[in-house]
Amino acid sequence: MSARPDTLRAWTWPGFSGSRHLPTTSRVEASLKDAVATDDPFLTDVATHLIGAGGKRLRPVLVMVAAGAVEGYGGPCSDDAVTGAVAVELVHLGSLYHDDVIDEAQTRRGVPSVNARWNNVIAILAGDFLLARASENAARLGTEVAGLLAATIGELCRGQVLELRHAFDVERDEAAYFGAIDGKTSALMATSCRIGALVAGHPRPVVDGLTHFGRTLGALFQIVDDLLDVTATDEQLGKPAGQDLVEGIYTLPVLYALPEAPELRELLGGPLSPDEMAQAREIVAAAGGVERATAKARETAADAVAVLDGLDGLERGLVARLADLTRSLVERGN
Repeated sequence: MSARPDTLRAWTWPGFSGSRHLPTTSRVEASLKDAVATDDPFLTDVATHLIGAGGKRLRPVLVMVAAGAVEGYGGPCSDDAVTGAVAVELVHLGSLYHDDVIDEAQTRRGVPSVNARWNNVIAILAGDFLLARASENAARLGTEVAGLLAATIGELCRGQVLELRHAFDVERDEAAYFGAIDGKTSALMATSCRIGALVAGHPRPVVDGLTHFGRTLGALFQIVDDLLDVTATDEQLGKPAGQDLVEGIYTLPVLYALPEAPELRELLGGPLSPDEMAQAREIVAAAGGVERATAKARETAADAVAVLDGLDGLERGLVARLADLTRSLVERGN
């Protein structure tokens, strides 16, 4: 398809001091809204609720960067790259609608969640609608991309089920943690990179290398996200902090702290009051869980950069941009 003169012009991770958006092209933002527009104003309103609330747009960024759609590195963004970017973001949004029902969340991205503003049934159906529209977009890119996205949605479900199986489980181990996040987070980031690489026509070794990078980056992103759930404020997160502890989802910093803090083990294993949740967060930090998980994040970031360094056939400027993003994720958690 024809290209248009619209590129990804900036590359920073704003953190929590300013905008919560990573810069994507205006075409992706407009295309996201177009993709979920219907003749029913109510459904359109529900489907665009979180689109309007913003977000980091990391997955669309990965598609476009893998496709070379960064100013000075590969030229303008193709229509196919925009289509792929929209597809992965719609999958992400659909999963958020469903997650908020599971978690009984009241806020998301600083606004009421869909289930809180309307109800659980509307949120589930709207999430299904977003996944369907994502599949429509993927189908425009051919059978390989369509099959890839369908498999990725299955992986998201697998990861979520694995996580829920270990709810309130103080015996959850590191392997179970990484098994869950490989499905619920890493799979979609790997797919984002792979779709961008495929639509750009990169050689298969580059496609596979970028896919590996995306999967490693996804693990890093989730570790950092889990660190922030322990260390950040509600305002910084745009949702209640400490929610994983409340829901019995014991993430990496908690798992690292448990052997060092018998009082934490006594506190966990069941529902927590707000005061107990605050106490648990303090114990996790004091017992070294935050420090050890931060070290794991740095190690994972180094692994991701090493994958990039081993890629032949990809413009070095793009490699540098991806490495910068990887390192900035670690900074986000500090």
